[in-house]
Amino acid sequence: MPEANALFAAAAADARRRDAADVLAPLRERFVLPPGLVYLDGNSLGPLPADTPDRLQHALRSDWGQGLIRSWNDAGWIDLPVRIGDRIARLVGAAPGQVIAADSTSINLHKVLDAALSMRPGRGCIVSQAGNFPTDLYVAQGLVGRDADRVRLHTVDHTRLIEAIDEDTAVVMLTQVDYRTGERLDLRELTEAAHRRGALIVWDLAHSAGAFPVDLDGAGVDFAVGCGYKYLNGGPGAPAFLYVARRHQAAFAPCVSGWMGHASPFEFSPDYRPAGDIRRALVGTPPVLGLIALEAGVDTILAAEPLGGLPALRAKSLALTDLFIELAHTSCARFGLVSITPIDYDRRGSQVSFTLPDPAQAHAVVQALIADGVIGDFRAPNVLRFGFAPAYLRFADVVVAAGRLAEVLATGRWDQPRFLTRQAVT
Repeated sequence: MPEANALFAAAAADARRRDAADVLAPLRERFVLPPGLVYLDGNSLGPLPADTPDRLQHALRSDWGQGLIRSWNDAGWIDLPVRIGDRIARLVGAAPGQVIAADSTSINLHKVLDAALSMRPGRGCIVSQAGNFPTDLYVAQGLVGRDADRVRLHTVDHTRLIEAIDEDTAVVMLTQVDYRTGERLDLRELTEAAHRRGALIVWDLAHSAGAFPVDLDGAGVDFAVGCGYKYLNGGPGAPAFLYVARRHQAAFAPCVSGWMGHASPFEFSPDYRPAGDIRRALVGTPPVLGLIALEAGVDTILAAEPLGGLPALRAKSLALTDLFIELAHTSCARFGLVSITPIDYDRRGSQVSFTLPDPAQAHAVVQALIADGVIGDFRAPNVLRFGFAPAYLRFADVVVAAGRLAEVLATGRWDQPRFLTRQAVT
């Protein structure tokens, strides 16, 4: 493949130049990255931040080991959900006091979706995109099943969302970046469309927070949720976050009322009285170790602020994904590989997805790449998905990944039983 060799040789030389000039390059040192590995799955699980082990060790040996229960006060454990929420707020365009770190994305979505429905009495429809992430649809379906006489779910193709919002729509529930294709929805346009028709809007920012600028306050968003273990690098199963616009907090009534959401938990009153601020979204005791790891992860992204912040991360993400799309298209299109990620910057998240005609081949190619040290993931039915976290990825990594993808397809090395066998997690 002399043409391919020349293509990748030229790309590698250019990548070295771009990496040397990258103002974000120092951020890579803030992560633990196994040598020889190209990690393109940070949109599913971010890598370990270099600070996390020390922070957890301090929490274990000092705060818990020596401070014991005193650390709820002395080490500030009780304030972690609000403190970390305010740090995440800086990444999603929210003023302090509107984001809190707690629970999982699914539980937080249930909280805000249920509350939003109760705030629009007389309206009974939840509108969502048909290709939304399954857990979002499952949560909505659960609410419908609980109250089918009043609530229904209407899913449509994302191109028909605005026309689907009508006078019976109570809530529009959307994920900003499609988990399969990487297509990004216009947060401001769709929020304004929902409000024009009197509906509230809930945004899932699982593939947005920490990847590119989000302006929740500026767009007038009502509610949002997101997870802590993708671009926020909080670790597997990290606590998630939720956003409630300040104007809605007094009316926000979570469907689960627990003692940490009480106005004064340590009065131990037998009667529930919700906190007057974002803390009313809390339920049970904060998971301290998980929150400490999440804070370390969030800080890896906040470390970009003196280097240009989220706009600089976004610019690098687009440059990385541009390069990957170009190299993969040039070297792999003849094998049936097709990009399904938008070329338009306004419609692109921070990932690149391809399809292959045969689902079994698509899965096996991803597994072969993982064996070759390029970690992406597979999404049914036939999507090869690669996430680009600009805080630690280099242009050289992109060239290596695209080259190995071309090699796996050209040699047919993917066609082995060990790659064709599906494991529990794909």
